Amino acid sequence: MKVRSSVFASFILILEVIGIALFLRGFFPVPVKSSFSSKSKLSDLPAEPLTGSPPNSSRLPQPLFKRVVIMLVDALREDFVFGPNGRMYMPYTRHVVERGSSHSFVAKARPPTVTMPRIKALTTGSIPGFIDVVMNLNSPALLEDNLIWQAKTAGKRIVFYGDDTWVRLFPKHFMEYDGTTSFFVSDYTEVDNNVTRHLDSTLKRDDWDILILHYLGLDHIGHISGPYSSLIQPKLMEMDDILKKIHSALISKEVEGSLPYLLVLCGDHGMSETGSHGGSSEPEVSTPLVLISPAFKRKAGMEKPGVVEQVDLTPTLALGLGLPISQNSVGRVIQSVLEETSLRDQLRFLHLNGHQLSCLLKDSISDYEKEVGFEQFRVAEKAHGNWMKLYLEGNTSEVLTNVGKKVLRQYLEALAAMSAALSKQLGKYDMYSMIAGMVFVFQLLLVLLLAMPEALSGAAAVDLPILSALLSLPFYLLCLLLASVHVLVCTSAESSCYFCSLSWGLVFAAVAFSSAMFCILVSIATRRLPLGAKIHGKSPLRSSEVDWSLSELDVLLLAGTVGHTLSLAASSFVEEEHQTWYFLLNTLCLTVFQDVCRKYFREKRGSGDDEEHILPSKDRHPSAHPKAEIFSEKWLALATPPFTLLCCRLLRSLNQTGVQWAHIPDVGHWLNSSEHKVVLSLLSAFCLVLIYFLVQRRCSWVSKVALALGLLGVYSYRAAVGNVLFPWHHSGRTMSKGTVEARFVYVFILGILFSGTKDLLRSQIITADAKLKSRGLWEIYSGLVLLVSLLFRAHNLPVLCCCLLIQTLMAQFIWKKLHYDAAQTTIMHYWFGQAFFYFQGNSNNIATVDISVGFVGLESYIEAPAIFLTALSTYAGPLLWACHLVCYLSSERDRSPVAVGHGCYCLALLRSVPAAAYIVLVTVLRYHLFIWSVFSPKLLYESMHLLLTAGVCLFFITMEQSPSSSKS
Repeated sequence: MKVRSSVFASFILILEVIGIALFLRGFFPVPVKSSFSSKSKLSDLPAEPLTGSPPNSSRLPQPLFKRVVIMLVDALREDFVFGPNGRMYMPYTRHVVERGSSHSFVAKARPPTVTMPRIKALTTGSIPGFIDVVMNLNSPALLEDNLIWQAKTAGKRIVFYGDDTWVRLFPKHFMEYDGTTSFFVSDYTEVDNNVTRHLDSTLKRDDWDILILHYLGLDHIGHISGPYSSLIQPKLMEMDDILKKIHSALISKEVEGSLPYLLVLCGDHGMSETGSHGGSSEPEVSTPLVLISPAFKRKAGMEKPGVVEQVDLTPTLALGLGLPISQNSVGRVIQSVLEETSLRDQLRFLHLNGHQLSCLLKDSISDYEKEVGFEQFRVAEKAHGNWMKLYLEGNTSEVLTNVGKKVLRQYLEALAAMSAALSKQLGKYDMYSMIAGMVFVFQLLLVLLLAMPEALSGAAAVDLPILSALLSLPFYLLCLLLASVHVLVCTSAESSCYFCSLSWGLVFAAVAFSSAMFCILVSIATRRLPLGAKIHGKSPLRSSEVDWSLSELDVLLLAGTVGHTLSLAASSFVEEEHQTWYFLLNTLCLTVFQDVCRKYFREKRGSGDDEEHILPSKDRHPSAHPKAEIFSEKWLALATPPFTLLCCRLLRSLNQTGVQWAHIPDVGHWLNSSEHKVVLSLLSAFCLVLIYFLVQRRCSWVSKVALALGLLGVYSYRAAVGNVLFPWHHSGRTMSKGTVEARFVYVFILGILFSGTKDLLRSQIITADAKLKSRGLWEIYSGLVLLVSLLFRAHNLPVLCCCLLIQTLMAQFIWKKLHYDAAQTTIMHYWFGQAFFYFQGNSNNIATVDISVGFVGLESYIEAPAIFLTALSTYAGPLLWACHLVCYLSSERDRSPVAVGHGCYCLALLRSVPAAAYIVLVTVLRYHLFIWSVFSPKLLYESMHLLLTAGVCLFFITMEQSPSSSKS
């Protein structure tokens, strides 16, 4: 059955998306949730254990606290409070920790360490999944059982000021609220002032029970300038003064004989060494938790803070306020908070927590009775009943106290075991759906690979043996086998599988399609092999009209891409993937240098072909000194690979990335220090001038003027925000947001893009002018470069400068002079794009994403442009190389035919292997430490980029082959 190449490619692409979607459905773990749709109620609480008697009262002990104030400081790292600089950053807080009535802990947050999942963890006690990171941009209302709902239902009056994520998660829950946007990171002053301005009036009132304050300024400073910025200490001292004000107001309101207050200081997540968050490094997951109340003993000195899970705060606050624990909570009550209560109340609190965890364990694990924690809880509950019997009989001996303490220890061990077992449930995946999606994707990729030479032929059609496959005996045997496997898996699976929940009609269609694809794959493969060619009556030599011999460069590109793909099966290679790309790029430069030396030194200089290759192209003006021009081209070509190596080595020192060495100071840190601002200013000015001369060559005079003014505006913007200096500026001047300067640059960016788009459309619609089309593409590219130069931080401008310089030299003296074909050029662009992704300082960790660039030129948070600018800045390196590939191949196609040769088949293989391997990768890497690092943004980006580069190259190859085939 003959199918057009375009239809075949579209069909494969759609099915690939379906296969990846099935894999992702199994990859994201299902959250641990109770099977009860309703929320916990006081009436549902279990009775107090009592052996040999009717059930005792199911009442809760008296609440521990009358009022609770939660002061949540976004991105508050534990070393900001407990570290060596704690006394300088937050003196009052440190004094309370050392000498006051308080308990201090290091609360461990689970990745992903972003705000919305952490708020869910603090209020529900559950561990959110990684899919919640996507929901962080637009948080829907939280419907599952949570602390805020329980407090509102119990009649507690809740007041909230701060991050409006709380308002979106808990609509109509607050008696009074004032939300501030959390995404406009350029603002770190007003965003906190809008919270603090309510404090004086609120603290004087008595009409509230719970006050929640969420301060965002510290997080915004981290995104802008990092954890070692000069802005950090003033902001932490501001937070310390606010805590002092709240504490003093609560003390003045304290009435003897009434329940005490509780003041909680905590962070939702920490801050990485670069000032961001989202990953799983120690500074990101370690947050301080300080509980202050007159109900606690006064400290005699600084003690090492204990370590708890962040979700442990949920059951602690619930029981402290006399509320039921949320059904889906996996946390355990913090025992030191209960120390001053009676032993009976302590046991009752632990029993309620254990009962809730045991119920959740029953709903989540089929063989829950085999869990150690569940058995320990049953033993502790029985011992608790015996102790209650002795207690109610009036036994006051020391034996009763010792038995009670033993029961207490049993409860604590059971709670720890059950909480750990529930947390492990998040690491269990729907392996059946993942394997089914993986097999599906691999089949499609292999079919695409084997059919690629046919699809790229002059006929532009693929012969798919669909009918013969459907009528073959192996097809029916495979259908029977796969159906049997499906029944076996679905009837014996311990946990529910998504693939098993589908209707039998859909399952049968998937089984039939997979079997047919396998038969088609075997049939196409036999035609490609020499044995298959003989069976079909063709000579193996005649069956292939293309020379499939591989050059040394082809071997490197093939082995390098496959080797990189295989390296991703190890977590350490994922952490330090940049090292792999640096090595491959250095090897590529050496191989290209070998090709240059072979061309200019080993070839016969007297041959006409060589002279034709070395001489300038015909579209250039004849040179008066051809020998001098040839001589200069020769040495510039020889200097290009070593110069590229030198640039790459310098860029490696600019930004430390990865995991193991990310904390080591680099050139970027040195340039950003206040002592070297003059050096950074001179370097930025030089880079912007060089960028202008590298980009303006192919632009119209209008775009050249706009580009020059735009680059001047870029420097003005950086000077306005305080990164660089003008000669007439003083170092102590006040900084601004640079909104006017940034918008000034945006005007010129839009002008250049409009000019380029106009030329491109004219060349396609009005006149078929190849030069006009090429100029339009290059102008669009120059507009993109201007936008990237605006978004890049000042110390990263050398990355953009080196990127453009390498592109210019490689295009002029390597790709063109050595006649590399489109496939080889595409893979080289892909390699350079990957390396420059890491030269920017990025890594496979979401914490390296700089979200502050999403607000360049904005005065408030606007979702669409913020997301676009952040994504563009993050992937600027690969995007610039992909766009340069389009411009270069387009201009070369208009000048001379692009060599195709055997590189097409190599391209198909090189493009197919990484896409499949990334699916295998996320299956192998089943560690929560790296799941988010590997999966986002890497997997999504790789899939899109692979499709883009393959599509671009195949488009130009097809365009070049069609005329040649028609002529023949």
